[in-house]
Amino acid sequence: MRRLLAGALCLVICLGLFGANALAAVVLSVGSRGENVTKVQKRLIQYDYLDGTADGIYGEETAAAVRLFQRRNGLSVDGKVGPATAAALGVTLSASGSTSASSSTAIVSSDHRLLSKLVYAEARGEPYKGMVAVAAVVLNRVRSSSFPNTISGVIYQKGAFSCVSNGSINNTPNNQSIRAALDALNGWDPTGGCLYYYNPKLTDDEWIRTRTVQTVIGNHYFAR
Repeated sequence: MRRLLAGALCLVICLGLFGANALAAVVLSVGSRGENVTKVQKRLIQYDYLDGTADGIYGEETAAAVRLFQRRNGLSVDGKVGPATAAALGVTLSASGSTSASSSTAIVSSDHRLLSKLVYAEARGEPYKGMVAVAAVVLNRVRSSSFPNTISGVIYQKGAFSCVSNGSINNTPNNQSIRAALDALNGWDPTGGCLYYYNPKLTDDEWIRTRTVQTVIGNHYFAR
């Protein structure tokens, strides 16, 4: 009987340690999404560190708010929400409450696949926000009367994107590109409606330089 009780107690302790380790392993960063992110965003909004609504998507704005919170509260400043930052915010992170930035993202449509390929070809190596911004430019063009009204029409419009002419549009996109394209399709537009982008160090197009630059993200200028 004592052996059975000892064995049961050992099992409970092991399960408890496993659960605690699983909980402690939850770290939110740019690209994470889900209930955990929503809880963090609501608390940041409550404390006036973040404007807007809690959409459950951990973007650069959320990361910036987290860094400010960490700085003001004497925490390690990395823009990520791990156990220490979560405790300071007063939120409990659930092991099943978020999808990490490294988790695989499913392709939801042919448009999503094509947009992901463009993001990978045009913006890999850029900040995540910059990758979403490139996808957003395509979607802004779709909504503009000055461009074709489909994603494929915009991407394959003659001379629109160098990745089409050099063939890199056909490369297989990585998960980050797939996620960035999906975030844009879900409504995230870091550009505020821009129709153009370019790298000033690489372009020799004088016309594009005449466009009004609205924001700079990574190596790209985004313009109207």
